[in-house]
Amino acid sequence: MVDFSGNLSSIALAHDKRVVGNMTKEADIRKALEQVTKAYGFHGFLVMVVPAKTCRALSECVVMTNWPKDFLRSYDEASMMAGSPVIERLRRSTIPFTYDTTLDSRRRSDGKANAVINLFERVNLRRGVYVPVHDIHGTCGAVAFGGDRECVAPAEVTELTFLAGYLFSCLSDLKELRTRAPGGLSRREIECLHWAAEGKTTTEMSKILALSEYTVNHYLSRATRKLDSVNRVQTVAKAIRAGLIN
Repeated sequence: MVDFSGNLSSIALAHDKRVVGNMTKEADIRKALEQVTKAYGFHGFLVMVVPAKTCRALSECVVMTNWPKDFLRSYDEASMMAGSPVIERLRRSTIPFTYDTTLDSRRRSDGKANAVINLFERVNLRRGVYVPVHDIHGTCGAVAFGGDRECVAPAEVTELTFLAGYLFSCLSDLKELRTRAPGGLSRREIECLHWAAEGKTTTEMSKILALSEYTVNHYLSRATRKLDSVNRVQTVAKAIRAGLIN
């Protein structure tokens, strides 16, 4: 539920609590995320940039979190991210989803299911929700809320999706999460244009980049607007002339 009376000056939470808008410091956003976490009965939150296929450490992708430091260290030391079905789902989907470590870990093929379950249970983060998010620059991220409460209801997922998107955008503006390139295009936009120049279809690009077709089209549309083009062909041509792609 959103209070629009003050131009998003506040966002209503469960139990009539509110997150104040117009945040100017990282501490403001952290406090807001902690409020959301508590209001919905979770133990912790995590904000991350969706890792590339070559990334092997969760700690390298984390932007802000109150999950225990020893949890992240143990997770990375055991190389758990490589076989994570949750991380793989974040790479290809823009739809929020709930997770249950006990159930999800059974889908791992690396033999680390029990180790993952024990680690998440040790810090009371065994169930929760992941919300894929984008900022205005096209950066792909996710906001997770974890704990040991019962499964998140669909109505709660809807509310958390709005809250996560808003707070991720605020954090992105402060921390400049995106990797910008000459011409104002993000790294992902340039990648999509590169493969478009190679004659790849949206479906083919989504498989190559491990993204959803929706996300690929999102990046291409943003690149088209940024380069003031009328279609994909003209966008590719302008990007080549500007030296943004080879």
